[in-house]
Amino acid sequence: MIYSLKGSVQELTPTFAVVDVSGVGYYVGISLQTSQNLQLGSQVLLYIQQIIREDAHLLFGFYTKEEKEMFNLLISVNGVGPVSALILLSSLSLSDAASAILSGNSALIQKVKGIGTKTAERIIVDLRDKVGHFGNSEEKLSDFANNKIKNEALSALEVLGIAKRMSEKIADRILKQNPNVSVEELVKEILKNI
Repeated sequence: MIYSLKGSVQELTPTFAVVDVSGVGYYVGISLQTSQNLQLGSQVLLYIQQIIREDAHLLFGFYTKEEKEMFNLLISVNGVGPVSALILLSSLSLSDAASAILSGNSALIQKVKGIGTKTAERIIVDLRDKVGHFGNSEEKLSDFANNKIKNEALSALEVLGIAKRMSEKIADRILKQNPNVSVEELVKEILKNI
């Protein structure tokens, strides 16, 4: 099993790189995040995930171990293949992907090309307990809680006919002052400040 490749970048596109290791060129699928860290002709160390199928031996490369770990978590979910996982890692940063999973933000995950409602829900259910350490998780968790509370409050206010744009700034200010506010309290505070 290939764990990593160290060599020079012979070819580079947003979706794949060819890494020359002692005269042998390895075709490696990469995400946009990894691609942005590579330069044509420069030396690189990529962490590799090798996937062996009946019809192909595929190599996927990652600039960081964390990105490789997230890729492996994603492909462990039924219905998520390596290409979908790379597209997700190209569309969202690791912390954004982890945030979406932790907060149950299915809509954000569904924005990724090729991921539907059921797959997004499956990713959230399967990985919620496994992605807490990506990024600064404690800070992120409170941000997710705040976002969820804010979104629920703004939705409630929209039902009452109050424009989201108007109430969003007030919600942000209140959440800064009191991050532990409940949805109901937030709605009341916003109504007072309009």
